[in-house]
Amino acid sequence: MSIAFLLTTLVVVATPGTGVVYTLAAALSRGRRASVVAAVGCTLGIVPHLLATVTGVAALLHASATAFQVLKYAGVAYLLYMAWATVRDKEALVVEEREAAPEVSARRVIVRGVLINILNPKLTIFFFAFLPQFVSPGEPRAVPRMAGLGGVFMLATFVVFAAYGVLAASVRRHVVGRPRVMAWLRRGFAGSFVALGAKLALTAR
Repeated sequence: MSIAFLLTTLVVVATPGTGVVYTLAAALSRGRRASVVAAVGCTLGIVPHLLATVTGVAALLHASATAFQVLKYAGVAYLLYMAWATVRDKEALVVEEREAAPEVSARRVIVRGVLINILNPKLTIFFFAFLPQFVSPGEPRAVPRMAGLGGVFMLATFVVFAAYGVLAASVRRHVVGRPRVMAWLRRGFAGSFVALGAKLALTAR
């Protein structure tokens, strides 16, 4: 594993995007534990993209404009849904005194995190263009090596997202009991989802 791979991975993962926004929202709404759960969900959402790359399905997605457009607009629709749900559902960003969340809520946090990354075709295209650069042409163990590199990328994603979440959770007490602050935070996160959806919609292959 090269230093170039690690540095590139850290830059890509640390750049704020949909997963980071979702993790921060979970941290501010439910605390440290929920932010880690959200980070787990976003990390698990990478698995289908990694499998698509390793098995060669990504090549089809890269070559087919229709396949890319379908997945892209499904992702846009889900991001807009997240924005609508964040504004509409008062519990989507309500700071509670306790960090413990019901089991059902934890599952919902994970599922939403998984869907956010599954419906992002940029991840598949990124893996398709990124991973092969660190595998020698004709290498007999290319598939296991790409899977290993993808695993490192997932680990970095979880660590960075969880760190973002823990830092955000550390300031949540400053907004407990301040409905106006939470209302503006809710609108801010909703706006972030809309902006990310717009950015995804304008993304070309």
